Amino acid sequence: MRAEPFGPLDLAVPVIGHGTWQLERSERTAAVAAIRRAVALGMTHIDTAEMYGSGWVEELVREALGRDLRERVFLASKVLPENATYDGTIHACEQTLRRLGTDRLELYMLHWRGRHPLARTIAAFERLREDGKIRAWGVSNFDMPDLEEAYALAGEGRIACNQVLYHLKNRTIEHGVLPWCERHRVALVAYSPLGCGDFPTGRTPGAAALAEIAAARQVTPHAVALAFLTRNTSVFAIPKASSERHVAANAAAGDLVLEPAELARIDAAFPLGRWRGLPSL
Repeated sequence: MRAEPFGPLDLAVPVIGHGTWQLERSERTAAVAAIRRAVALGMTHIDTAEMYGSGWVEELVREALGRDLRERVFLASKVLPENATYDGTIHACEQTLRRLGTDRLELYMLHWRGRHPLARTIAAFERLREDGKIRAWGVSNFDMPDLEEAYALAGEGRIACNQVLYHLKNRTIEHGVLPWCERHRVALVAYSPLGCGDFPTGRTPGAAALAEIAAARQVTPHAVALAFLTRNTSVFAIPKASSERHVAANAAAGDLVLEPAELARIDAAFPLGRWRGLPSL
């Protein structure tokens, strides 16, 4: 599994991780087995949030990691914007730690921009970092104006990542957000990288391109899509999978390096399109 430096951190993280959004809809035993399989295959970046299942998914992650896998994992979670006052952020983090059964997170993020002053959220993140409860902090669903504000408040080398929607049918972040993150050494983490139920299928040119490349490389079209999205060393992807079979298919992308001709074909099949800004939440 290929790993790359994660933003400003002196730490390499697997480019393909394991997301847990909507995992509360899956059968619990299978979901636990999928997380454990992901770790076994080197997908040790496990992402969750207090919002997922109202904390239920964090508890599921705790069950999956147990005592034997926790030390192998780069564990990430997020605070809801309505909780992101100074005191609220610290309390939310402590609750997340309790549900996850751990004493620290490798990464803690603001889930999206809310009404509370960003300066106070960042101050709470820094307090949590100084207290050893988190190793680093980041943001999620931030467009460039939000990133600029966070950067002005925090300074260079503090924002570990920006987690955003990024898949073949929505490459909006390549216009501005991705270049901004690359300039400032901020990792970009792609959520829903397989389109969240809208993966290219049928007889479309895009589906055909993915299928033919996948057949030649002896992987799945999903692995080809993930390899394309993580072609830049600053990009990481956290696809959700609720079965061990899907986990294994995703993991194959971690060692798949596409040739220039393959990248060009996918790029042509899924054109970048015009800049319209990030979708609002």
